[in-house]
Amino acid sequence: MATSKKSNEQTSASVASKASKQLSNPKSTPAQRSVAASALTQARNKGKK
Repeated sequence: MATSKKSNEQTSASVASKASKQLSNPKSTPAQRSVAASALTQARNKGKK
């Protein structure tokens, strides 16, 4: 049985910002959107205070 390891790697703020812009770009391809969404999933969640 295979086990999965949790990765502690996080996307940097600058990459997360670019990924966000890519997701909001109507000309993005589905592959670009998938990569951008993956990057945002791994980004640190700062949230609003």
